[in-house]
Amino acid sequence: MAVLAIAILASTSTLPATQGKTPQGIQGVKWWQSEYYKKELGLTAEQTRRMEEIFQKALPTLKVQKTALDEAEAKFERLVERGDDNQVMEQVNLVEAARADLNKTRTLMLLGMRKVLTRDQWARFTALHQAAQNPPAKGPERTK
Repeated sequence: MAVLAIAILASTSTLPATQGKTPQGIQGVKWWQSEYYKKELGLTAEQTRRMEEIFQKALPTLKVQKTALDEAEAKFERLVERGDDNQVMEQVNLVEAARADLNKTRTLMLLGMRKVLTRDQWARFTALHQAAQNPPAKGPERTK
């Protein structure tokens, strides 16, 4: 269950902004600051503040780790172009280590945020997230 919680939060540090009653709209809005999620989950100002604090505390490390990953991936691409298989394999290890560091920091940040929510809020968040990930299928398109 904890793994599922982390997986859902990990995919949702930012979610679509809200317009009306659904979480659709502009990308990149922090879900805990979205009026839609605040209302649907009953987030308190203190909960929103605490989640933002957790995010801001992790942000400098996340930025450094993201830069390291980008640089490692760029070097990997250059080595692939040169065709040096030995150096490529060494760089794969560096890329994956950088990716793991970034993911670990992000996961720990999101775990901290998860702990701010009540069980009921978490259950509602999970349902909202799943609904946003699996929107109802549109009917067949009509032709004129």
